[in-house]
Amino acid sequence: MNTSLICIPILPLVGFLINALLGNKLSKGISGTLATLFVLVPFGLALQLFFAIDETFEPITLNLIDWIEFADFKLPIALYLDQLSIMFTLVITGVGSLIHLYSMGYMHDDAGHNRFFMYLNLFVFFMLMLVLGSNFAVTFIGWEGVGLCSYLLIGFWYTNPDYNDAAKKAFVMNRIGDLGYLLAMFLLFRHFNTLEYTSIFQAADKFSLNDGVIVAITALLFVGATGKSAQVPLFTWLPDAMAGPTPVSALIHAATMVTAGIYLLVRSNVLFSLAPITLEWVTIIGFATALYGAIVGLKQMDIKKVLAYSTVSQLGFMFIALGLGAYTTAFFHVLTHAFFKALLFLSAGSVIHAVSGEQDMRKMGGLWKHIPFTGWMYLIGSLAISGIPVFAGFFSKDEILANAFSRNPMLWGGLAMVSALTAFYMFRSFFLTFFGSYRGELKAEAIHESPLTMTIPLAVLAILSIVGGFIGVPEVLGGHHWLASFLKPIYPDTDLISELHLSHSTELALMTITVVLALISIVIAYITYVKRQNVPSLRDEQFDGLTKTLYNKLYIDELYQAIVVKPVMFLSDKLHAIAEIRIIDGLVNLMGTAAVQGSRVLRLAQTGNIGFYLFAITFGLIIIILINTTL
Repeated sequence: MNTSLICIPILPLVGFLINALLGNKLSKGISGTLATLFVLVPFGLALQLFFAIDETFEPITLNLIDWIEFADFKLPIALYLDQLSIMFTLVITGVGSLIHLYSMGYMHDDAGHNRFFMYLNLFVFFMLMLVLGSNFAVTFIGWEGVGLCSYLLIGFWYTNPDYNDAAKKAFVMNRIGDLGYLLAMFLLFRHFNTLEYTSIFQAADKFSLNDGVIVAITALLFVGATGKSAQVPLFTWLPDAMAGPTPVSALIHAATMVTAGIYLLVRSNVLFSLAPITLEWVTIIGFATALYGAIVGLKQMDIKKVLAYSTVSQLGFMFIALGLGAYTTAFFHVLTHAFFKALLFLSAGSVIHAVSGEQDMRKMGGLWKHIPFTGWMYLIGSLAISGIPVFAGFFSKDEILANAFSRNPMLWGGLAMVSALTAFYMFRSFFLTFFGSYRGELKAEAIHESPLTMTIPLAVLAILSIVGGFIGVPEVLGGHHWLASFLKPIYPDTDLISELHLSHSTELALMTITVVLALISIVIAYITYVKRQNVPSLRDEQFDGLTKTLYNKLYIDELYQAIVVKPVMFLSDKLHAIAEIRIIDGLVNLMGTAAVQGSRVLRLAQTGNIGFYLFAITFGLIIIILINTTL
């Protein structure tokens, strides 16, 4: 078991090193195949470990090396295997291997093919270190590593300045959140004298509810999660991150990296359960994020931007579940979201591949008859994210809504509205893309279905998007929540799902209302974009006030530009002109000028007269003697 655990993160690192050192000597096929195998094999090993976990299983801590050691403090680089880490590992390697396979077809003609797979393998390595680390420091290594890989992959096509700007934006906004994580680690070390998860969680019971120390630690951890998981206000990097190749969007910004913040909060559930005030803010921020993503997604024209804002919205749902203390529910939605959102992004990539790189849905339409398989895949993903029974998203989203209703019916009402908006904008994108007549510039015969390397991963993800939710069938539907039972050992009686008590009639009524709202939204989208063929204008300036506001993302980027970027740039310019040019450079230049002018005076003493030199030496000695005598 230990050997398998070590090999899971090491193999993707080996794949990275092979492509980094030998990539130019390998063909594209060999490079892609090796990179895929170095993620697929860890998935097989993770499955082996998963099936070895039973009721008698005790978490495993495997020390690799002693990293830092002084006095009584010891910080190893160690791996930690329990129910939570193995589930995240399965998602990372399982979905990751499918995306690697898909990328072999999608990136086949790209000049940076080998470099792309090198980055993908490195990303998987850091993501595995993040979820398998036994302490906050090792998780932080993975945390920073995935941030670096995100920067490299978003800006993969670095010859485009806009893509470089998107990569830098993601990097900077993630660093803001990372500072919160770093400060939280300082506080943890100060008050616990360790960064090991098990030691901290065992010692946490000495603190009372809403203790100032715990509130500060959890608030800072939440700041870190806000940056990585794109919550208000650190969310604007995620839609811009669509500048990267579509497989990047699926791997990093749908299935894995953006869920790192969810992992951090679920892993730290003991601390967060001691800070109800922090959980309240998690709920508030989560709802604001979910609502913002749903509203802005209504009027986006880029197919990947629609999916990006749906990701922002669904991440908000997950944080709401965390804020309600329903940690298993949050992870349940992480799991189903990984399936259907990866499916949607890869289906969108297949559409983009079919129409030679076009991403504007206004230039699509009528694609069902040309790429029906991709159309079916996108339809399944849309049904799943809309919460239609019996697709995966129905079970996890219903669980979040049920928890919300048990806590605050008004919160449930808001989430039901957001869920209805989700169904509308997802089927808006589906109908604009696959129905009506083709509005693009390609000839019909040029539109083609994707190769097997791209369609096979779509088929697997579609199956998972259909059956994936059955691991959490609610009791009201005659099911057993397997996932809650499996993850129960990681919670010391803190998971709200065990405390949720709704009558079956109430739960069925809530399900019925949300499903009906979703179906009504789908019908409205069908009437608007298929029956009435209300296709948005290609000229952005023709948008009306509300449409233009939503299309421009409520001008949040412009607001940040006005209140953050411009003041910082103004201050930087002034500091450069005054502090740097006049003071620092002026002082350096003054010293240089003084040295030059002083040398011009001193050189006059160099007369070449030996008598003068003897006089000067004698005079100098007398001065030194007088000074010493005086002192």
